[in-house]
Amino acid sequence: MPGRTDHETSRLDDAARAGWLYYVAGNTQDEIARKLGVSRQSAQRLVSLAITEKLIKVRLDHPIAHCMELARRLTDVYRLDYCDVVPSDPDSPGSIVGLAEAGAGLMERELKSSDPKIIAFGTGRALRACVEELSPMDCPQHRIVSLLGNMSADGSASAYNAIIQLADKVRARHYPMPLPVFATSPEERELLHGQKPVRNILDLCASADVTFVGIGNIGDNSPLFVDGFIDRDQMDAVIRAGAVGEIVSWIYDAQGRLIENHTNSVVASAPIRSNPANSVIGIAAGDQKVPAIRAALAGRLINGFITNEATAEALLRN
Repeated sequence: MPGRTDHETSRLDDAARAGWLYYVAGNTQDEIARKLGVSRQSAQRLVSLAITEKLIKVRLDHPIAHCMELARRLTDVYRLDYCDVVPSDPDSPGSIVGLAEAGAGLMERELKSSDPKIIAFGTGRALRACVEELSPMDCPQHRIVSLLGNMSADGSASAYNAIIQLADKVRARHYPMPLPVFATSPEERELLHGQKPVRNILDLCASADVTFVGIGNIGDNSPLFVDGFIDRDQMDAVIRAGAVGEIVSWIYDAQGRLIENHTNSVVASAPIRSNPANSVIGIAAGDQKVPAIRAALAGRLINGFITNEATAEALLRN
């Protein structure tokens, strides 16, 4: 907003969220406090601020209101446990600006817990951007674990695995996955997964309190293909098999079902499951990713979601 500092703008955004939850969604102040991760007194002050700033009239006069309505509809349609929709840049609807700040905000709320947590992390541009937005913290009580390695067949690594940067920022113990993204055979994968340090990391991934993942599309601009983890023949084969998306290199079809054989027979990442018991937050936006996101939501591969207005509207259109 013109003339306001970033802090003031953020404060008004919070007030708009609190106002919407109280006056439109009918939440109590205790419920608002829990959903926004603040004290009850802070929730009360935010609701009051929404009134004094004239954000509350007959409707909530703030762009966040539309975002929250989209989030509510996505939550209802896809039975989500958590959903956040941020405003889109009209000139760049696929931009991760805004997504990164929202993702970092949720990560910070998890990291502020005094109770020890296991936080599992995927890879990708959106997640790296979230980590870059994180404030430095001191969280020795938590463990940060990677869901996948980032080495290709020739030993080169992707620039988008941010677990070490994350661990450095929050001063937490971290457990990188010491594996290539894909093994050369199912037998080699079993051998790699049988190593004691790798078994420990896979166990941590399976018991993570919260997991953050990106959602990748399938095609010529797929991160797996662009970054050299699979070749043209492999990409064409999974497309013929019905692939539309991938999460931590596990490839799935339009119903969110894992594709049998092909690269999934050798992917070395921690397994992903439908209807996960704990929070699995997907962070993604952009027209090219809509089929992959829709499939991940339909297959319940994620139960939490952060996106932008343009992507949310596309997901709700059909």
